[in-house]
Order: sequence, then structure tokens, then C-alpha cells
Amino acid sequence: MRRDAFTLVELLIVVVMLAIIAAIVLPRFSNASQQARASMLADDLRVIRSQLEVFKGHHLGIPPGYPDCDTSQAPTEGAFIDQMTMSSTAAGATAPPGTDGFDFGPYLLEMVPNPFNDKASIDVLADDADFPDAPDDSHGWIYQPATLEFRADSPGTDDAGKSYFEY
Repeated sequence: MRRDAFTLVELLIVVVMLAIIAAIVLPRFSNASQQARASMLADDLRVIRSQLEVFKGHHLGIPPGYPDCDTSQAPTEGAFIDQMTMSSTAAGATAPPGTDGFDFGPYLLEMVPNPFNDKASIDVLADDADFPDAPDDSHGWIYQPATLEFRADSPGTDDAGKSYFEY
């Protein structure tokens, strides 16, 4: 007698085998996305930190964040974003890219979001404020202009046990 279909037992065996394969493969994919985020975070921090140094070199040793590069004023998130994403003069005035007389920048095309919490906001610390000992995940980034310290406001660790906050 000729069979044209699978038996119920054969179908159950195939389903169980597929479930076992999925249980083995899926954790590897979820780990890969975590590793990709960690790699993206490290690269974003490298680029931003290098551009902070370039800005400081172009602006008479004054880091971004101070309105009009005036260190007597408190640093702000708005000033930081404008100075990093727009063109500027050596004195720190900003204008849209391509404006005549604004020869420096932009240093970043946009303020990128933190790949772990998807926030692009920056907690800009005052010059005399202590840098936090740990992230609180309230912003994407933490920055202190006086020291040029720029970190991710992300709890957690990578596969090697290194804190994202310490990247």
C-alpha cells in the first residue's frame, strides 16, 4: 500500500527537532545584537571624544558646551549640541553649515543616540560637579566640559564584564 502523507508521529518528531534547533540557535542571535550594540557604543564614544578634542583645538582651548565659548557661563546641553553640529567661529559663535565666516565644524552630523537606551540627551555637568560614580540611565550621555570626560549613561556590562559606563 502506498502512503501519500506523513503520519502524526513523523510530524511530531520534525516539530520537536525544529524546537531543539531553535533553542540552540536563538540565544546566539540575541547575543550578537548585544555585541553589535556594544561595538556601536565604543565606536560612537571614540568619534565623539576625538571631535571634542578637535573642537577644543579650534576654539582657543575651550571645550564645547559653554555658550559662545564663554567659560564664565555654565555649560549647557543646547550649547554643546549647537557647537558640535553647526559651523562656528574661533570665538564660538554658531551658524548653519556653509555660512560665510564660520570656518570650523560641524564636528558631528547629529547627536547620536546611545545604542543601549536610545536617548540622545546629554547630562552636561557643571565644572565643579563630581562625575557620577555610576550611570542612572536618565540620559543618553554624560559630559563634563572642564575635563572633557564623555561617557554613556548606560548600566550593564559587555561579554567580558566591562561596564558600558567605563567604555
